[in-house]
Amino acid sequence: MATVKLVEIYKQNKFTNTDSEQYQVRPVYVNPEYVICLREDMKTLKMLSEGLLPVGLDSRQEFTRIHISGGQNTFDITVVGSPESVEETLARHRSRLLKG
Repeated sequence: MATVKLVEIYKQNKFTNTDSEQYQVRPVYVNPEYVICLREDMKTLKMLSEGLLPVGLDSRQEFTRIHISGGQNTFDITVVGSPESVEETLARHRSRLLKG
């Protein structure tokens, strides 16, 4: 299984949040074969402009919501990058899968 490393924006659990920042970034590994849909995440973009996201993110940054299927379960994650750049990254890794 080939995975793609992306950067996820996530909200910390209120029980494990030990600092003042509710949102954090972390690496996430996504299997391109399970991605159903990509769309621009305007809500996260608004949170960035309001200063609610971690320090260090560029104010020009874009975000993508990825809809992932895991069999009977589906879920969404938000990653750093425009839908076009995320799609390009996923497609590049998907083509490696097809070539062997």
